[in-house]
Amino acid sequence: MTFVAKPKTHHPLLQVNDLGLVRRAYEGSVSTLCAGCGHDSVSAAIVQACAEASIPPHRFAKVSGIGCSSKTPSYFLGNSHGFNSVHGRMPSVATGANLANRSLYAIGVSGDGDSASIGLGQFAHIVRRRINMLYIVDNNGTYGLTKGQFSATNDRGSTNKKGVPNLYEPIDMVSMALQIGASFVARSFSGDKGQLVPLIKAALSHKGFAFIDVISPCVAFNNHNGSTKSYEYTRGNSGSVVAADWIDKHEEITADYDPGTTEDVTMPDGSTLRLSKLAEDYDPYDRVRALTYVQEGQERGEVVTGLLYVDRDAVDCHDILGTTETPLNALDERTLCPGSDALEQVNQSFR
Repeated sequence: MTFVAKPKTHHPLLQVNDLGLVRRAYEGSVSTLCAGCGHDSVSAAIVQACAEASIPPHRFAKVSGIGCSSKTPSYFLGNSHGFNSVHGRMPSVATGANLANRSLYAIGVSGDGDSASIGLGQFAHIVRRRINMLYIVDNNGTYGLTKGQFSATNDRGSTNKKGVPNLYEPIDMVSMALQIGASFVARSFSGDKGQLVPLIKAALSHKGFAFIDVISPCVAFNNHNGSTKSYEYTRGNSGSVVAADWIDKHEEITADYDPGTTEDVTMPDGSTLRLSKLAEDYDPYDRVRALTYVQEGQERGEVVTGLLYVDRDAVDCHDILGTTETPLNALDERTLCPGSDALEQVNQSFR
């Protein structure tokens, strides 16, 4: 395999973020995925979101399982901590990493085979444990590394490249995340960076388990007319529940406008944010309504995208367990081994 190195120099007038870093500082190695793969667009969105959020690259811990999607952490945040685990077991590694060092931004990247099949149980339990992380599923409905078999997220009736239909009902990761208790749930499309980048920035700032299901077409095996995970189908059948952007903390800005109308709001940096209120009865703070809305869209053959649900009072696993704010590797020996008197007090508390 030929190794392609990226240039180490860059134009002196390239835009930098608040840390003085250019976008290149958030990239990784050159992708080896198929040209046009949606997963590369997701990686590019992560790079852009992290650069715009001005988070130091070394503050990230990225983990993955097995599959085309799980190769992608090599292609972003090259100067961060990373671990490529085994098939379906990424959630266990992510849980351990987050419990050991809560100061890191945890990003888990998985696929529909990795999370909806062999890793389904692992996915369910990392959601209910409220691990503070961003969990992204690159969802293409197929096993791209093993020549295009249907995955568990492929819609019933959707056909493979040879025209053979899928006979089974799909597992919808968004509905599952809503039911089990994720406090931030969104769906997007790899070809819609204008929507995906703000969602990633919002998810990184969210305290608790943030889940984004990204429809990411497989150009090799699942991008034909009969596929419901193709570029053409997604573009023609997707609809966003809200149209908004992510703005970091500043002085409060309010907006009041009617359903079905659009309003321009001036941001602190002088830019203009255009808000479109699409559905009068849609409430992103209502978990039950969000789940119903997603399932109603599925019945109509629609791909519902955008921020579907967010819990304004979310807690994470550290709140639940009462863990120390100091990363475990920073605890000194006296803290870790306080002595026999402290041990006796603990034992007495259980008697």
